[in-house]
Amino acid sequence: MGNMLQQLTYPGPFPDVDGVPKFDSHFGFSGEPLPVSEEVLIAAKIPKNKRDYCAHLLIDLFACQRKEWPVPQRCTKELHNYDKCQYDDLTLRMKEYERERRLLNRELRKQKAAQAAA
Repeated sequence: MGNMLQQLTYPGPFPDVDGVPKFDSHFGFSGEPLPVSEEVLIAAKIPKNKRDYCAHLLIDLFACQRKEWPVPQRCTKELHNYDKCQYDDLTLRMKEYERERRLLNRELRKQKAAQAAA
């Protein structure tokens, strides 16, 4: 919904949300791998839709909930860490989308300026 509203409000090209980024999204980043391997995620029985950058914190949360079973509310620290990681990941993805959109608009402006100069 937000992307659709943005396309109605602002002119210019927009990144393909489901596609591969056109520009290098790891420029300036170390490109660190995921904190846990696929084998560890399978062994911990993490659902496929939860296997993201925060999966290592989800493993800790599930382990705490199993340990504190009758009262899983004792795992608030682990839950907070997992939720914060998910929030930070969402913020980073939103920033990457905006960066991609601005780079696409910049490229379009450069093309128009080159056509006007020619």
